[in-house]
Formats: sequence, structure tokens, C-alpha cells
Amino acid sequence: MKNISLRITLLVIAFFIAIAAAVLYLFVSELFFFSNFIIVFGVSFFGLLIFLFFIEWLIIKKINWLTETVDNYRLQGNSNFVAAKKSSNEIENLNHQIFAWAEERKNEIERLKKLEVYRKEFLGNVSHELKTPIFNIQGYILTLLDGGLEDQSINRNFLQRTEKSIDRMITIVDDLEAISQLETGELQLEPEKFDIVILVKDVIEAQEMKATSKGIMLTVEEEKQIFVNADRFRIRQVIVNLVVNSIKYGKEYGETKIRFYDVGENVSIEIADNGIGIGEEHLPRLFERFYRVDKSRSRDIGGTGLGLAIVKHTIEAHNQSINVMSTEGVGTIFSFSLAKAV
Repeated sequence: MKNISLRITLLVIAFFIAIAAAVLYLFVSELFFFSNFIIVFGVSFFGLLIFLFFIEWLIIKKINWLTETVDNYRLQGNSNFVAAKKSSNEIENLNHQIFAWAEERKNEIERLKKLEVYRKEFLGNVSHELKTPIFNIQGYILTLLDGGLEDQSINRNFLQRTEKSIDRMITIVDDLEAISQLETGELQLEPEKFDIVILVKDVIEAQEMKATSKGIMLTVEEEKQIFVNADRFRIRQVIVNLVVNSIKYGKEYGETKIRFYDVGENVSIEIADNGIGIGEEHLPRLFERFYRVDKSRSRDIGGTGLGLAIVKHTIEAHNQSINVMSTEGVGTIFSFSLAKAV
């Protein structure tokens, strides 16, 4: 029934009202002529039809205006646009638009709720990360002011510790600024043609001492040259972050392998380790700022908790993507792509 058009409905209504009018005429009229019945029916039917179609035109015009208004409103700056179903029935079209609009509002509310939770977590994490070095600095300075400054056995030591805490605060602020600039596009990339294999080997050489201290072997499974077009400095930061992470969370006497794959117009770089791995429930949030899988252990190991967030935003600034696969107790694989140099 819902697929019957409005005009057919009006036609049926006009027909039955005209029949009723003609029958009523026969009851009140003293003379019965079939021709009179036909005339009354015809006049009533066509008169009603013209009137009802005029009313329908006014209603449909208003409905189409409402449908267009809702559709235009939904299109204005709506990143969560839900496509509405199309129908030959104007009322159904308006109904579909309203339902799609309601779905968009529902999605928007859910998105805002998630952002609010993320905002609260982010502010809490920033506060926590900055609070530790601030309290350390305060403690060292108070100790020096309480007489430690005159004690040569502790004054230099405490000043050096204060410097380390200040450096940590500066690192956190610099990392946050870098992420913000990458997100807003304020940080301009400087792409150039370079050999990604040589860059990876340079990073491995720089991190070799750190890896050796844990007995971890760093290997590159590529000998030929592979040229990419990217910001060399920023990509070096990405590789350093991923390699250092693989060392931090790798098993003693384990291995980290860097592999390269040809993917059409891009090159895929894969950094795989056989470390402790990451639980599946943590993977969707792994690139969030300050997110830590094991908070207590991560802070003991060190780092600002912003490394992977910077990695993600740097790769996305190159219009590429980064992925992670991991199994607890088996290891983790990070892979990202870069455009080949022409």
C-alpha cells in the first residue's frame, strides 16, 4: 500500500465521493434519470479531481521544498554524510531524508562523545607526563635551597638531574608541537629523492649499540638501491622511532628485520620483531597520543608516549598509510608506504 502514489489515491477518493454524490442526488431528486446520475457523477468527479490535484500540487511543492532544504542542510560541511534512499514518491523521499538526517545526528553525537572521552584522557595524560618532571625539578631545587647548594657532594648532581627533567619537558612540548603542526598542515614537508635502503642502514648503525646491549640483532633484507620521494629528515624520525620501539620491547637475543616490498607506485617498508607483542585490544588505539599498552613498564623504559603518534601523522602527511600487526608473545610488524621516486 505504501508504494501507491498520491495521485492514484486522490483519483480513488474523487471517484468514491462522486459516486456518493450521485447516489445522494438520486435519493433527494423526485425524478430518476440515468443520464442525470451520469451528469452528477461526472461533474462531481472532475470537479473534485481538479480541486484535489490543486491541493496535491500545493502539498507536493511544499514537501519538495522541505526535502531540498533538508538535503542542502545535510550537505553543508557534513563529514558524516549518509546517503538517503531515492523514491518516486515525494513523501517517501522526505521521509528518507529525515531518517538519514537523524542517522547523521546520531553518528555526530557518538563521535562527539568519543572526542570528549579522548580529550579528557589526553588532558589527563599531558598533566601526568608534565607533572613528573615538574615535581622532580621542584624537589631538587627545594633540596638545594634547604642547604644542598653548599654541599658539593650533591649540588652538581641535583642540578644535572634538574637539567634532565627540563630536557624531558622540552621533548614533550616539542613532540606535541610537531604533532599539532602535522595535523594542521603548518609543518611543511621538504620532499626529495633519496635511497631508503641507505637511510635505514644509517639508522641501524646509529642504534646498533643500544640493540647490542640487549643482544638484539638488527638486519636489513635488501642490498639494491630503492629510491623514494619523501622528506628525508621526517622519514628518518619515523624509522628511528619504530626501530627504537622494537629494541625497547624486544626479547633479549631477539631480532628486528627491515624488509622492502615493491607495491606498484609505492614502496612498502616493514619493520618486524620477535618481541613481546601487543594485545589485539590495544591495536586500534596504538597511535593515539600518550597511549601506552603497559603504562608502568613503558614509563620505566622511557619515552614521551608520543613517538607512534608522530609516526602516524608524518606518514599521513606524505599521503601514505601505516599499519600494525601483532601477536602477544610472538612479535610485532609495522609497515608503511612511501612513493617511489620517478
